[in-house]
Amino acid sequence: QVQLVESGGGLVQAGGSLRLSCAASGRNFMSYRMGWFRRAPGKEREFVAAISRSGENTDYSDSVKGRFTISRGNAKNTVYLQMNSLKPEDTAVYYCAADPQGYWLRGAYTYWGQGTQVTVSS
Repeated sequence: QVQLVESGGGLVQAGGSLRLSCAASGRNFMSYRMGWFRRAPGKEREFVAAISRSGENTDYSDSVKGRFTISRGNAKNTVYLQMNSLKPEDTAVYYCAADPQGYWLRGAYTYWGQGTQVTVSS
């Protein structure tokens, strides 16, 4: 089992940047594929980005591709989401997720953090 704690959210102007972090407790962090999801007000939760166990493979939603970068520091049990060129439509609660099974980065995730709020003002 793994516990996830997100940090780094906040208020930023359009065009600005934020870096989200997700610290994972427990053992065998490298056995988990990791993902970031978000839920905007009044909308369903959506996939944002994910990274494989080794960090060699990544996947992004079309809405963030080219602006966001996911990475992981396996020595620190942490996954990051660097968000650049932020837009008001990126405003949402961002969630970190982990799963020990499977390889498809957009597959189901078992473990979830509590979320961190990102607000982008125009």
